[in-house]
Amino acid sequence: MHTQWNEKIITALVDGAKSELQRLGVHNVHVEQVPGAYELPLGAHCALTSYIYPEPVDAVICIGCLIKGETMHFEYICEAVSQGIMRLNLDHKKPVIFGVLAVLNEAQAEARAGLGGEGSHNHGVEWAQSAVKMALLKKKSSPPKVY
Repeated sequence: MHTQWNEKIITALVDGAKSELQRLGVHNVHVEQVPGAYELPLGAHCALTSYIYPEPVDAVICIGCLIKGETMHFEYICEAVSQGIMRLNLDHKKPVIFGVLAVLNEAQAEARAGLGGEGSHNHGVEWAQSAVKMALLKKKSSPPKVY
């Protein structure tokens, strides 16, 4: 699940996450787009409760990038998205990974998307690793299914 804003940053983060998921043996990956970060929690909720996918979703990675501007909008959106994603984890009892960069400028976003040259690192890779680890932990802690 990713936003459409800051396309260059988001594309790099999504590509990093998808590559890592593939490397980890996850091949059934669905990618959906929402308009902005504020819409990520609802988009993730739809993915977790959807019947359009052939199998239930084991985890969702919410990828977005918020760059601070001159108004308080940044703080309000960051808080709402953080709380919304945390709530999804608890309500659905499935991993919903917080993959939203909250940065002060575009250079910081590029560095965290692996686009900033030396010392930069694509955080999408780590978010994919977290999704897999948490999905496996969830499966391990679930009671067995009896038919």
